[in-house]
Amino acid sequence: SFLLLCYRTSLVTPLILGLLLQPPLTQLSIITQPNVVLLMADDLGIGDVGCYGNDTIRTPNIDRLAKEGVKLTQHIAAAPLCTPSRAAFLTGRYPLRSGMDAINNYRVIFWNGGSGGLPPNETTFAKILQQQGYSTGLIGKWHQGVNCQSRNDHCHHPLNHGFDYFYGMPFTLISDCQPTETPEMDRVFRRKLWVYTQMIGLAILTAALGRLTGLILVRWKTLTCLAGFSIVFFVSWFSSYGFVRYWNCIMMRNHEVTEQPMVTDRTTSLILRESVSFIERNKHKPFLLFLSFLHSHTPLLTTEKFLGRSSHGLFGDNVEEMDWMVGQVLDAIDKEGLKNTTLVYFTSDHGGWLERQEGKRQLGGWNGIYRGGKAMGGWEGGIRVPGIFRWPGVLPAGTVIDEPTSLMDIYPTVVHLAGGVLPQDRVIDGRDLMPLLQGTVKHSEHEFLFHYCGIHLHAVRWHQKDSGAIWKAHYVTPIFHPLGAGACYDRGFCPCFGEGVTHHDPPLLFDLSRDPSEAKPLSADTEPLFDTVIRKIGRAIEEHRRTLTPVPEQLSLYNVVWKPWLQPCCGTFPFCWCDKEGDN
Repeated sequence: SFLLLCYRTSLVTPLILGLLLQPPLTQLSIITQPNVVLLMADDLGIGDVGCYGNDTIRTPNIDRLAKEGVKLTQHIAAAPLCTPSRAAFLTGRYPLRSGMDAINNYRVIFWNGGSGGLPPNETTFAKILQQQGYSTGLIGKWHQGVNCQSRNDHCHHPLNHGFDYFYGMPFTLISDCQPTETPEMDRVFRRKLWVYTQMIGLAILTAALGRLTGLILVRWKTLTCLAGFSIVFFVSWFSSYGFVRYWNCIMMRNHEVTEQPMVTDRTTSLILRESVSFIERNKHKPFLLFLSFLHSHTPLLTTEKFLGRSSHGLFGDNVEEMDWMVGQVLDAIDKEGLKNTTLVYFTSDHGGWLERQEGKRQLGGWNGIYRGGKAMGGWEGGIRVPGIFRWPGVLPAGTVIDEPTSLMDIYPTVVHLAGGVLPQDRVIDGRDLMPLLQGTVKHSEHEFLFHYCGIHLHAVRWHQKDSGAIWKAHYVTPIFHPLGAGACYDRGFCPCFGEGVTHHDPPLLFDLSRDPSEAKPLSADTEPLFDTVIRKIGRAIEEHRRTLTPVPEQLSLYNVVWKPWLQPCCGTFPFCWCDKEGDN
């Protein structure tokens, strides 16, 4: 019996030791931290991608991601413009919680030399992954501000928000960056300033001639003061708007300005090179790569290789080039043997820009069957975007999910996968998507989603899970011009408030599960549940507003204006020009 006992002990002891040495599930999840590659297009409409219904623009690499992974058909941006949408994406919070939504018509960061931006006290997913041992990199567009009080404090810079490495534009691509293109930034306001300058100059010249001929009795001292005022007025606006290309169209590597102004002919190749290099450098440890494309924002920088290839002009060429870049990044992941350990995500920051035209050329995106576009806080076309996830062996291939999800959901999803913990001192509006993506739950955790235009609540979505209905109530809608045109072609952007919007009481109500194009508003006469739905949404708005707390307005008029002392400069201000990527 003693021998039998020893034999059994010899069998059981290794088993017990094995169980004791087995790491718990939480530890296992940390050991098996996936790499995370986030691909975000700029101004790309949901209708511009093949797997979302476009059969004329070729996007085989994005389509391959959808075929090999999970495609979301109701993926919603938290805002219809770059700066607030990306702030929500990075923080998992509605942008007005961080002060990144506007109270005025300046709804995005306007200058690298402005003082507004993503507040230093916000915790991005990059910061949490950095703390979890990830190498974190941002390549491409930032558009969340640079400095607060001095030229080199970099309080809003990516390196202050959890990224170990940054290469790209601290601002956003605009037509002013391309010398051959018509200026885009504040175009109407700049024309007014130029007209005012000419009027003041003409008035002073007339007065001077009148004084010389004796027709007008005015003192030379007065004329001199007026001339001085006109010069100061001209310099005050021309020092900023006259040099937009030098102030805003710059490239940075970490804190260093490398091109001022940027050399647009090689921007695409440099961004791709940096992205592939980041993957190669960090292949032996978990990494986060946020590749924030400059495509497909105007001026649609497209290399000669892709010009004239699509049937949709320059915009289509640009989208097809971006798809090729996606393919190059996927190839780099495959080449390093990282495909099965890398979560890849593709999206756009908001819908396509319908009003962006030059003559007969359409330079903005297409939003498919969905009404509205960029800058429109409520209509689906401005906020419904592509959402594709791929992680072979973990996420089921070829899956399509038609549940309400948000760009804010990326935050808790990647934090969970990295083994991190969500901040407990603030509201996080995003929800972990892994149970939905893996099919362990059928419904999204979002019951309500709130659709803002600036700080103004324009619409609310209610996912009534027991019935499958997706109700959407519009309290404010923009006035299209021409009427029925589907966009604000007279303004270039639809406004959030004022004379350019209509307030609805009762609100316009749609059931997106039956009417995704929002073509036929329901009423109490046509929908028996109308009053019940409106009351339910009204109570949700009250509860949501109770979670909001006052914060500094990052896009206030003071914060968005250009400040010379905050302007990033690679020389001695104001002599700011350099090319550290070239041969010189």
